[in-house]
Amino acid sequence: MKSALDTLLIGHADDSAIRSGVTVLLCQRPMLAAVHVMGAAPGTRETELLAPENTVSHIDAIVLSGGSAFGLDAAGGVVEVLRQQGRGFRAGDQTIPIVPAAILFDLGNGGKKDWHGPSPYTALGRAAINSAAETFQIGGVGAGFGATTANLRGGFGYTETRLADGVLVCAFVAVNAVGQVTMGEGPHFWAAPFERDSEFGGRGAPNLTPDIANVRVKTLQKRALTAVENTTIGVIATNATLTKGQAKRLAISAHDGYARAIWPCHTPMDGDVVFALSSEERPATDQLLLNAASASTMARAIAIAVYATAPRKDDTLPSWQAKFGA
Repeated sequence: MKSALDTLLIGHADDSAIRSGVTVLLCQRPMLAAVHVMGAAPGTRETELLAPENTVSHIDAIVLSGGSAFGLDAAGGVVEVLRQQGRGFRAGDQTIPIVPAAILFDLGNGGKKDWHGPSPYTALGRAAINSAAETFQIGGVGAGFGATTANLRGGFGYTETRLADGVLVCAFVAVNAVGQVTMGEGPHFWAAPFERDSEFGGRGAPNLTPDIANVRVKTLQKRALTAVENTTIGVIATNATLTKGQAKRLAISAHDGYARAIWPCHTPMDGDVVFALSSEERPATDQLLLNAASASTMARAIAIAVYATAPRKDDTLPSWQAKFGA
């Protein structure tokens, strides 16, 4: 897989023993950024900095990580590498890398989480940024390695849309939702109306029956869910020239893509976050179409994340490919 935005490099690192991982989106040069949080249980770093009224407008990288609060350590590893490279915001005689981050909860997926001392995520962050490249994998990798949904394994997804005026919209997402990305008990995706070129199986929509709207959510070890045990975290990136306020609106629109692709969505047990990035290369001639593309592209990326995840022998939930791929 290769991102249509050549200003971004993508790196993954994961650990099969702990069943978790990290994804880094590395900006080849500083990119304008914003963020919008709609989940009730988020875990984030440097998000307040990205508010439209605040000083810093450009960032060096974004980290998406498993590991709940421990996963925030991954951003520290990324900051270390960037500082050694001389990347960052100049403050007097100091250079400070600006690396926002968001985490998802994958601590209940059966991996070995009994480490002692520092968490493994700092090293995973370093490994992820050091592996950042133009080409990258999707599916059960990086931040999506240990992700799950209510009925299937989650994963990491990517897709893109090119508008008529040449503006690109790219969506990157790690899907670990409390709800489902598929409808009922079948293989069909909630994002089906937006699918292009059979990118997630070409199944279309099913014959609609009332039970499809039933609420099905995860349970972990047959106990009630508590907050921060889920979360979908993503990035919507464009080459359109935006203000910070317009970039935040782009992130807000991408959350509509979450709602189009996941049922239920933005629950009290999800920490849903979307970052927005702009490489500021082209004028955006139609903000309405840009924001609509943000939603549809993110919905597609979420379905692709689940569709592309291959089965593993130690799965606690089946992958879409294992259950429906044949």
